[in-house]
Amino acid sequence: MTKSSTTSSKTSSKTALKTGRSIRLNSFLAKAGLGSRRKVEELISSSQIMINGVAVTGLSTLVDPERDKVSYQGKEVSGKAELHYLLMNKPRGYVVSQADELKRKTIYDLLPEFAGKLKYAGRLDKDSEGLLLLTNDGAMIQALTHPSRKVEKVYKAVINKKLGRYELEQLRRGVQIEGGKTLPAGIFEKKNSEQGSTLKVVIKEGRKRQIRLMVEAVGAKVLQLRRLQFGPLKLGTLPLGTWRSLTHAEVKALRILTSPKTKDK
Repeated sequence: MTKSSTTSSKTSSKTALKTGRSIRLNSFLAKAGLGSRRKVEELISSSQIMINGVAVTGLSTLVDPERDKVSYQGKEVSGKAELHYLLMNKPRGYVVSQADELKRKTIYDLLPEFAGKLKYAGRLDKDSEGLLLLTNDGAMIQALTHPSRKVEKVYKAVINKKLGRYELEQLRRGVQIEGGKTLPAGIFEKKNSEQGSTLKVVIKEGRKRQIRLMVEAVGAKVLQLRRLQFGPLKLGTLPLGTWRSLTHAEVKALRILTSPKTKDK
């Protein structure tokens, strides 16, 4: 372990120095599947992470994956943990949570046992359907969901009325909802009838209940909402309530999207 900050705890005699392979501890922990970058930084700051038997608190701490022994709650953490990437077609009525205090059905009831430790990137509310990404790649989740990335998401929204040109233009330019005005959005009419309208909605934000609130801001209500695309991932023909592993090409596309060089400025 290399000490790069005065806020780090003292090093032990077993600490590896100047090996040329050191990485930041928070990155190591995120890649090992302990959570998002913010979550693992909380673990470090609260002295829950030990390196070679010594608790560390410095967020700038470096670790050598080949020589240092990193542990959490008495168990060794391996930086070479197998990464899993699952794409799920979430059905309506399921909560996106690992546990629900109201004992409602959760998406994990539909997933295999090994997926119990996977985190989701971008929540869908209980009444929404569609594409949901789950992974133990904490760094990727952090990158995909950070507001600065502006990752594109595509939805199909069935609403209770036909919108006029003025209302559609409002949605495209941005409307005031909880948390402030929305960014410009892609709004495309796909189908209209006397009972309502079907819209394709493209946004680059991920605020809570955002599309429902946007539609309500122009005097309508969402009756059905389905996410069709998240970044390069597409729902396709995956049956409702089922899941599949991402292909190598899909994982590669996500890594390219979330790499520092492709960060949206």
